[in-house]
Amino acid sequence: MRIFMFSSQTKDGLNAFAGDAEGSKLPQRYAPWGIVGVLQARQNPPHNFSRRAIEAAIGDSGFQLWRTKAGTEAANAAAAAREAAV
Repeated sequence: MRIFMFSSQTKDGLNAFAGDAEGSKLPQRYAPWGIVGVLQARQNPPHNFSRRAIEAAIGDSGFQLWRTKAGTEAANAAAAAREAAV
């Protein structure tokens, strides 16, 4: 399963994992959402998050939200993009 990573454009530090590239099930309350990366089937999520837990949340509600500390969002997105390119 590919997992798509998003960042809220209205709420600093709010991020999400979703099961589709459009983020169709992400909460509209925090829209718009910008895609910041894709985890391939065998890639580990950032911050040692449990892939199994993320996949379960996506199966249950279509997404999983997570937060970053202020100032780390760009660094996290860049790290995820580098990992996805490998």
